[in-house]
Amino acid sequence: MKSSRLEKRLKIYTYVVIGLLAVLIIRLAILQLWHNEVYQTQAKQNRIRLLAVKPLRGEIYGSRGEVLATNKLVYTLTISPLEGNKEPVIQKLAAMLADYYPEITADKIEEKINEQRYRLYEPVVIMRDIPWDLVVKIEENRRYLSGVDVDVEPLRTYPHGTLAGHVLGYIHSISREELAEAEEGVYNINSLVGKSGVEKQYEKYLRGKYGARRVEVDARGYPIRELVTLEPVPGNNIYLTLDMNLQKVMEKSMDEVLASLQKSGHPKAKVGAAVAIDVKTGAILAMVSKPDLNPDDFKGNLAPEKAAYYFPQGQVYDPLNPGAVTNRAIQAAYPPGSTFKPITGMAALEAGVIDPLKDYVNCQGRYWVAPYIKCTGVHGNVNYYKALAVSCNTYFQEMGRRAGKDQLIRVASEFGLGQVTGIDLPGEKRGLLPTPEWKREINALLVDRKYEQKRKEMEEKYALLLQEAVSKEERERLLKKKANEKTILEAQYQIDYNFNTKWQPFDTFNMSIGQGSNNYTIIQLANYVAAIANGGKLMQPHVVKKIVNPQGKVVKEFKPTVVRKMNVKPETIAETKRAMLEVTQPGGTAYHLFANFPAEIKVAAKTGTAETGRAGDDRKRDFHGVFIAFAPADDPQIAFAGIVEYGFSGGGSAGYVAKAVFEQYFGIRDYIAEIEATNE
Repeated sequence: MKSSRLEKRLKIYTYVVIGLLAVLIIRLAILQLWHNEVYQTQAKQNRIRLLAVKPLRGEIYGSRGEVLATNKLVYTLTISPLEGNKEPVIQKLAAMLADYYPEITADKIEEKINEQRYRLYEPVVIMRDIPWDLVVKIEENRRYLSGVDVDVEPLRTYPHGTLAGHVLGYIHSISREELAEAEEGVYNINSLVGKSGVEKQYEKYLRGKYGARRVEVDARGYPIRELVTLEPVPGNNIYLTLDMNLQKVMEKSMDEVLASLQKSGHPKAKVGAAVAIDVKTGAILAMVSKPDLNPDDFKGNLAPEKAAYYFPQGQVYDPLNPGAVTNRAIQAAYPPGSTFKPITGMAALEAGVIDPLKDYVNCQGRYWVAPYIKCTGVHGNVNYYKALAVSCNTYFQEMGRRAGKDQLIRVASEFGLGQVTGIDLPGEKRGLLPTPEWKREINALLVDRKYEQKRKEMEEKYALLLQEAVSKEERERLLKKKANEKTILEAQYQIDYNFNTKWQPFDTFNMSIGQGSNNYTIIQLANYVAAIANGGKLMQPHVVKKIVNPQGKVVKEFKPTVVRKMNVKPETIAETKRAMLEVTQPGGTAYHLFANFPAEIKVAAKTGTAETGRAGDDRKRDFHGVFIAFAPADDPQIAFAGIVEYGFSGGGSAGYVAKAVFEQYFGIRDYIAEIEATNE
């Protein structure tokens, strides 16, 4: 009985096994006969990996062909995750790196591997440009570092260090967002891309095209052999408009001015910016922003002390630790101070309310209309020429009153103030040309916010008092008191709203002397003074002269571009040029700077001392020094604008930078020879 049952079960098992084998054979037959080509193709694709080959980034040159950004071969430390992501390997590698790069911890290596988790067949870059002794150390410990490798690749380098650092910009690792937005195949997770300056603005020209290596891998992802290599295409080379001699002189002079001010009782004088521009073409001849930026610092991970230098922590701006990543020539806006006064003068001339020679204003040390803004001195009777020469606040407040706000705003707008210039550098700030519309919009929000808080506080106060009231009479008394308080509050709101949102006479007075809410970038000031110099053409500034491909063919050339011919009378501009010349003549605020210049090279200028407007500053000694100029006055070629934060006065700070730049430009003094002699 038991034997028959066992036989029956064995037969059932046999049939089941035969059935399963039949199904498997049929399935294999289907795969072989009908899907053979599809799966063979997939298998081939699964064992082929496409690895990117980095192209040479295009080089950047000065106007005379000086190499400003190039490439060098460096040692790059990588790890292959499929082979070397075991904990002991990562810990061992982190321990070896500790003496060289303490910021590269085991967790940091794990993080880098995780970021590349969808392309683990590609080596993960840990560090670029590692020193030779570290390479030797890694090779000596090869048996403990499975998957760790050292490759040789081209890497960006900047031979002149900080020279023109903000203009050149820097490159850094591509972000996930940038990678996601880029076209397929343009970048990979290990790419370095332009983050600021020319490097960012002209990234598509500089980056080149990646090549590719087709590599066969085994089931574990290890490379077996290389099949085909597609050579990378180098990037285009870029030639700048920068005159590197002027750039060196401008930077050296700015450093000396800042150091001198700090020694003479102005410890906050750590920031400066300046621009020199060709008045006929808009080409930028030199541009400086201090503190310095060294593009070489950004190619790898920023060391903690470097990060603190470039990106200081804290919500409030600290003049003693200002940060260095910002290009303050285009990305920071400042009150122009008295460098705005030529605008006021031209507005009055355009309005026909003054004769520049015959109409006098009597200055007794302050303006006679509230808020009675003080003058820089007691100047007596002054006309347009004398007023600009001595920077008379009283005269220009009166001119502002006569011309009116609309004329002031129109002329300032004609000269591009409060507008982006369109310079070919990223991150340009707009600045602010205050208008009645702007004041109404911004102050309406502030006043409403202020009184909403007051209303809320009043409601909370009386809610608590009414809750604590013990009698009906006390409640009624509190309700009446609340109603009265509310009436007074709403009346005060209307008074404040009307006063603060409407343009007041003092807004015109402040604006006419470059104070109040005026805020402009240095590039705007440079372009504005260049437009005065060239007779009324607002040019588009540019730092790139041409783009050349690796074969030497010009891909793109940048010609002078006129943004607009100004709707300001030629005679108005001519009178202002003559008035600005008086600033550098005996008795003028900039005479001491250019007294030694040859008679044929006369300089027209305007000095400025601007209130900082920053909380906590001493209003008696904390001023920015602003300066604008052009030369020669009779046939202008070059214009300048500069600022020294906490420089106290333009003639005592940024003016010295302008002097050095003009001396070098016109061959009055050879600073380059002096610099080279010092370096020998």
